[in-house]
Amino acid sequence: MKKDWKREYFSIPNLMGYFRLILIPVYLMVYIHADGMKDYAISAGILLLSALTDFFDGKVARRFDMITDWGKILDPIADKLTQGIVVISLIFRYRFMAIVLVIFIVQQLGQGILGLIYIKKSGKVEGAKMFGKVSTAFLDFMVLVLVIWIDIPKNVALAMMTVSVFLMTNSLLRYFDYYYKEIRK
Repeated sequence: MKKDWKREYFSIPNLMGYFRLILIPVYLMVYIHADGMKDYAISAGILLLSALTDFFDGKVARRFDMITDWGKILDPIADKLTQGIVVISLIFRYRFMAIVLVIFIVQQLGQGILGLIYIKKSGKVEGAKMFGKVSTAFLDFMVLVLVIWIDIPKNVALAMMTVSVFLMTNSLLRYFDYYYKEIRK
């Protein structure tokens, strides 16, 4: 049966995903040109708007039966692009964030490749697992805190980044285990 392309690509949740993609360059422009606490607060507000949109797009999709295969792909792409840009922007304030970025890229590439292999073999598009959601939620929390709290003690920032690296590594290993078992079936 042929899918309705309007429903697949232009559902309300998917429009919310496109909006989140538009917020990425807006955040970046505000953050790069920030000249004080007010501008950093605006940057944080943009991230909060993106996070709220992310939260509600899933709720709307489930509540009104608007879940689409494209939405299952678009939502994590919007998540990861947003997270990646924010992590990159924070490297200029926190050097250890470069390690977070490397682990983030390895995690996303690893999970993405495994997910594509799984889709090719099974024909199914799976949603995120809880351990992936925890890793994502903590990364989102951490970057929001680091964007808002300009003078955070360095040891607190380092501790948060270390926890994030641990959660991302754990997520990658658990996805690898999950997809390995599923692909071998």
